[in-house]
Formats: sequence, C-alpha cells, structure tokens
Amino acid sequence: MKDLGVRYSDKELEEFKEIIEAKIKQAKRDLELLESAYKNDSDNSTNDTSPTFKSFEEGSKTMSKEANVQLAIRQEKFIRDLNNALLRIENKTYGICRVTGKLIKKERLRLVPHATLSIEAKNRQSL
Repeated sequence: MKDLGVRYSDKELEEFKEIIEAKIKQAKRDLELLESAYKNDSDNSTNDTSPTFKSFEEGSKTMSKEANVQLAIRQEKFIRDLNNALLRIENKTYGICRVTGKLIKKERLRLVPHATLSIEAKNRQSL
C-alpha cells in the first residue's frame, strides 16, 4: 500500500532542515536555561523575608525544581526527536507518514517538524 516513490524534493528537504536546525539551536538554549534554573536554586535566597513566606517558598522551590526537571526531560526528548528528523532528511524519508506512507502536509511539518504521522493517521490513532 505504501508508495515508495513519494517524497519531498531535495530543495524542500533543505528548507525543512533549516527549520529543524533553528529549532534545535533554540531548544538547546531553552534546555540550558531549565538546567541552570534547577541546578542554581540556592542563588535566590529569601534571607531578608518573613518566615511565613520563607517556608512557603521552600515548598514552592521544590515544586518548581521538579517542574523544571520534567520540562528539561521533555526538552531533551524534543531535541532527540528533532535530531531523528534530521536523519530522516538525510535518508530522504522525511515527511512521509509512517502509517499511511503519504506525504505529511508541509504546513504540519513547519509547525511540528519532528512529526512522523499525518493528521489523518493521528486522528485514526485517537479513535
């Protein structure tokens, strides 16, 4: 059922590659910010504030540290997915839905450049 002759042109793949490389660069910067936020929590001291606020902030600090760790894990996965998309560009399989074998719409790939499913396949999955 899969038509192996369907793929984006080298020129189109180059455009997607630029989009993905820019997203990777931004994602790595975001990841560094998240990591520095949960590694350097001690910088934001509350020594000069009231004890009530201080105890509230301790709990908040723990929560925000956990949230930042979770965000960092998601960001690492996002970077991995983007790198995998670059591999698919090299293999000239980028933009081909892994379920239907059809091309994923360009608009979708511009918004979600690491997508491996067309909207059609994604909708089928959620049924």
